[in-house]
Amino acid sequence: MGYDFDFASVLGAWPQFLEGAWLTIQLSFPATVIGFVMGTLCAIGRRSSVRWLSQACGAYVEVIRNTPLLVQVFLVFFGLATLGWKVPAFTAALVALVINVAAYSCEIMRAGMDSIHKGQLEAAECLGLTRRQVYWHVILRPAMEKVYPALTSQFVLLMLATSITSQISVEELTAIAARVQSETFRPFEAYILVAVAYLGLSLLMRLGLWLFGLAVFTRKRRLAAAGGARA
Repeated sequence: MGYDFDFASVLGAWPQFLEGAWLTIQLSFPATVIGFVMGTLCAIGRRSSVRWLSQACGAYVEVIRNTPLLVQVFLVFFGLATLGWKVPAFTAALVALVINVAAYSCEIMRAGMDSIHKGQLEAAECLGLTRRQVYWHVILRPAMEKVYPALTSQFVLLMLATSITSQISVEELTAIAARVQSETFRPFEAYILVAVAYLGLSLLMRLGLWLFGLAVFTRKRRLAAAGGARA
């Protein structure tokens, strides 16, 4: 049984796909930044000697990591409306994505912090560094550098997960594909185009995060330069 591909009608809706891609980026970028900051603070809280704070952060992480993102999106969207806070679907989606990625970032960063050898902390204290300086120079930055590949993968997964927000009528790429296929009756072509768009966004995001890593982590940049020189 043959199938005649017809991308002409689908490609004719390229302005809509472009708007959907832009909305996907608008969801992904702030959710990545805010979620990472929240996750890092949560990781610090999980390692805290204050028992209630550590337990509260641990409970938050376990709840988020063991429930589907779609359910979390629904809980935020309908929960806020039930409480009388009528927020746009975009805002509810962004809040849900931040809550989700923060929990995963917390565990990734906590693993990085736990990998820092105690001898390094003792050496920093002997040098007279303040607690804030120790956390920034000896714990946070080295920890982030160690787990940066895992963070990069998690942030790309977050961008792909924005497709779930189409369930609350957020007009991102997947929602646009659903609309276009209902108008053109070419679902296969529409979703092939969206798959290619997501692939392109993923590659661009990985490239951007790689360049950011080279700019922030000077040791990584020196190693990359040394590897290029040997080649």
